Amino acid sequence: MTTVIVATGNPGKLEEMHTYLAGLGWQLALKPTEIDVNETGTTFLENARLKASEVAKVTGKWAIADDSGLMVEALDGAPGLYTARYASTDAKRIERLLRELVNAENRAAQFVCAIALAQPDGTIALETEGVCQGEIAIAPRGDGGFGYDPIFYVPAVQKTFAEMSQADKDRLSHRGAAFSQLMPALRSLDLT
Repeated sequence: MTTVIVATGNPGKLEEMHTYLAGLGWQLALKPTEIDVNETGTTFLENARLKASEVAKVTGKWAIADDSGLMVEALDGAPGLYTARYASTDAKRIERLLRELVNAENRAAQFVCAIALAQPDGTIALETEGVCQGEIAIAPRGDGGFGYDPIFYVPAVQKTFAEMSQADKDRLSHRGAAFSQLMPALRSLDLT
């Protein structure tokens, strides 16, 4: 069984990758804690490439990385690359975003997820980007999910991510879209 390193220190993200990559016969492992990749890219895809490539080179194993974030039209794409660092907690990030949009008529937003897979020498073998279009709700709704899920509203299903079942969120989300695009190539890839 081939071991693929998930370029994150977050066990929750590892678990999420297990869900999307089930059936490939890969053993997934967290990156070693001593590897700290500086995310200096100017796009989500550049950051995903950096993380996958650096972790692959250091470990000598295949590595997969994602980088994702929320982009709000009325805020010129913010929080964007700083989605996770927009404030110190999920509640404060939501509060800040809602405060910044209090008088905005345009509440259009999108979640973006970029994924890159690197060979053991750091060469990027595959990459993709998935997008979920939506808008920012006036107030939080729902109890599920994490991060901005309570305020990211998907008009097609008339629910926020936090109101959706996990299966629906996995299917409709930016991450789900990215993995759907990537899976055919991953299934045909020989990692030996």
